[in-house]
Amino acid sequence: MTSYRSERTVSIVPLLIFVSTFLALVQPRIVRAIDIPRIQAGAERGSIQQQIELGAAYLTGRGVPRDEKQAAYWYEKAANAGDPGAQQQIGYFYQAGLGVERDPARAVRWFQRAVAGGLISAKVNLGVAYVWGLGVRKDPTFAIQLFRESAQKGSGMGACYLGLMYYFGMGIPKDASEARHWFELGTKLHSISAKFDLALLLSYEPDADSRAHAVRLLREASTDGVVAAKHQLGLAIVQNPDLAHSSNEAVLLLNEAAADGFWKSSVVLGILSRDGRGMAKDRKAAYYRFRIAALQGGKSATTLLANDLRTLSSELGQTQIQALDQEAAAWVQKHNRPLEFVNLGGENSSMFPAYALQYPDKDTHAGMLLGTPDTDRNGDIPDLGDALR
Repeated sequence: MTSYRSERTVSIVPLLIFVSTFLALVQPRIVRAIDIPRIQAGAERGSIQQQIELGAAYLTGRGVPRDEKQAAYWYEKAANAGDPGAQQQIGYFYQAGLGVERDPARAVRWFQRAVAGGLISAKVNLGVAYVWGLGVRKDPTFAIQLFRESAQKGSGMGACYLGLMYYFGMGIPKDASEARHWFELGTKLHSISAKFDLALLLSYEPDADSRAHAVRLLREASTDGVVAAKHQLGLAIVQNPDLAHSSNEAVLLLNEAAADGFWKSSVVLGILSRDGRGMAKDRKAAYYRFRIAALQGGKSATTLLANDLRTLSSELGQTQIQALDQEAAAWVQKHNRPLEFVNLGGENSSMFPAYALQYPDKDTHAGMLLGTPDTDRNGDIPDLGDALR
């Protein structure tokens, strides 16, 4: 069981990561100036709310230079003062190694304190720790109990994770119908992850109504910032053009997902350019997009694309290939963070904000919160320069 990775587009793979207390997927909010000196003074006097606000400012770089260590310092101050939200936030920081050294056991202790303080969402994070045995003894059965309790108290994420446990049969017998039930409940409880999982589950159903419902859910999840949903919806439109709301919708979605580090979207864009489907047939553009995919996806992508890259290289010649390689490397350098979600915020976004959530590293199960957007966030793979045409 792994976090969202590109394989999620062909099978449901659980997003078992630690997410901050109040994170929810929303559209970007209007950013207003904040009075850092006033907040700093209040935080230093012991105001828990202003300690949290100052931590948020350092996390996002809003009004101060972005500083993860300072963000962690002020969130931990508030956590030590007893705020359950800050306790979960700093627990996430210790799980992810954000501004502090990674310490799964310490993360668990903070999650336990947040649970004791009545924070329902902290049960989900604690459950994840027991699924993986991170800082605690591995115990999927106890994790299921925590997910169930959180879902019964209104946590859509808890319902989503319970559905995943049923789907994969972890600590409980496999049961696809139960998985669907919990995904549906999670969707009703406004979990975007549950919505995406439900969409994937329905997309494999034989009846047209289920598949149509899956497409609607993918559209909603895409709008809410789920990168894999953008890819999946774009691919569905490529395969079924009648689903499109506009002639270029699939390409736009795939470009956005590719810009967010989803290498399989770059592959599909390369295929479309290679074959002239939905765009002009263009060998240079195909090679360029395949090269981006290889740089994004590493060994898996390179192996998959070896024949195409070799064939196109022989057709285009060394001079063009060198120029295209440079273009692709420069683009990937600007889009070097593979993201799971974009436009993260929440009902308390001034206190627990994030712009995006990055994929977890291979040796951890916690993604990295990103506080500020990249300078180039238009989602487009740029056109090749005139010299390359």
